[in-house]
Amino acid sequence: MLPLDLKELQEKVSTHFRPWQRSFQFWVRAVDIYTGYKVFQVKVCFEKNAEKREAMWEKQHEIAADKIYNMCTDLGGFFLKVAQIVGKPDLAPAAWVRRLVTLCDQAPATPYNVMKTVLEKELGKSVDELFERFDANPLGSASIAQVHRARLKGDKSDVVVKVQHPGVQELMMTDIRNLQAFALYMQKTDIKFDLYSVTKEMEKQIGYEFDFLREADAMEKIQRFLYENNKKTPVLVPRAIRNMFTRRVLVMEYIDGIPILKLGDEIAKRGINPAGKVAAAAKQNILKSLTLAYGQMILKSGFFHADPHPGNILICRGSEVALLDYGQVKDLPEKLRLGYASLVLAIADNDPIKASESYRELGIDTISKCENEQEELFRLAQTMFDTMLPPGVTMLQPFSAESSIKKVGVQAFPEELFSVLRTVHLLRGLSVGLGINYSCAEQWRPIAEEALYRAGRLTDKDLKGARRRGGLFRRILGRGS
Repeated sequence: MLPLDLKELQEKVSTHFRPWQRSFQFWVRAVDIYTGYKVFQVKVCFEKNAEKREAMWEKQHEIAADKIYNMCTDLGGFFLKVAQIVGKPDLAPAAWVRRLVTLCDQAPATPYNVMKTVLEKELGKSVDELFERFDANPLGSASIAQVHRARLKGDKSDVVVKVQHPGVQELMMTDIRNLQAFALYMQKTDIKFDLYSVTKEMEKQIGYEFDFLREADAMEKIQRFLYENNKKTPVLVPRAIRNMFTRRVLVMEYIDGIPILKLGDEIAKRGINPAGKVAAAAKQNILKSLTLAYGQMILKSGFFHADPHPGNILICRGSEVALLDYGQVKDLPEKLRLGYASLVLAIADNDPIKASESYRELGIDTISKCENEQEELFRLAQTMFDTMLPPGVTMLQPFSAESSIKKVGVQAFPEELFSVLRTVHLLRGLSVGLGINYSCAEQWRPIAEEALYRAGRLTDKDLKGARRRGGLFRRILGRGS
């Protein structure tokens, strides 16, 4: 048995070096995956048969997918978020998607007795004093916190209790700094995109996630905005329970529903043909609700939920959609909100000149030496900021010589736009998963027109086109959205 002071010293030393251990593990694995692809790119050049080359690529993607999956599951934390961003059909090879799609909210659970200690310390009372019932087994565990179902004393409705994993913040910040260093290397060698600014914004946003007081405030603000601007809110937002949240604990109402990833199984269970008209209509309504909510939040308010990955979306009775987890929210500056509204109109109107102007307004600095520069710049705008990919593009290929990201270098990208970029890409991933190909820019056109009109940047004359499209803008104004 170690003396108490020696045991405490060993624990402190172990805690101190744990970030270094994670850094070592990350770099060993990241370099292995990266060099594997670089060596393979040389090898595949010697194969002249197109079908054999395709089969070789598929095999390489499968090898890399296993390595990425193992890295994300072994390290957990921030790398689960990386898996959510990367593992989308339009962004990653199919082999990656098949492996990474299962990683939503699969962080190891912290033992109940540890979480109980955190909960009681934060709320100042014992679990027995506060709750009629408290489920020791969590509903789910994510990178920063885990959630438990419970019922408050004297209440008839269930609540969800979100409790932060102890000690996770330091490790996640270490992970992000490692990713920043890797991003700097990648943008100097393979990808002509300001990846470092993107990772800096990720660092800032994830830092906010550790403050549940901020999350409770964000939930209330977004819920109020959506209810005030619609006859019926497009998405349900959980309500935080008054006086039951601190920086590390958040108690909120329980919303009953099924995860969107299990929608297909639920449809089949009810005897409905997953490929039939009823299922297609339900999926259309789900995507329509999410798209309307996000269009209003981003373009009209500027304050929006910035993490619509599948693990945060529930489908409730009657195809209602609930949006969970408000740890990642973004308050977009007015200049960027209106600049993005202009870019949305440019994409919806298929106008490369207006898109170039919007890029400059947004502070996106590009450099290109290709012949059809404006066309490639517009393709890049569609690729980054619309859910419908440009014609002929089925997946983003940042390493491909034909990729717009290769042809148009992005030297500077405003950090604060990353949340918009990520949100659009997550919506695209959802649309691909639901089998629906649509343009969010086209859907958001009337909201963007309204935002620019209210800011004095569009006149009644400019809106004639909107009126010809069926009076969408007038209808929006008429219902006060």
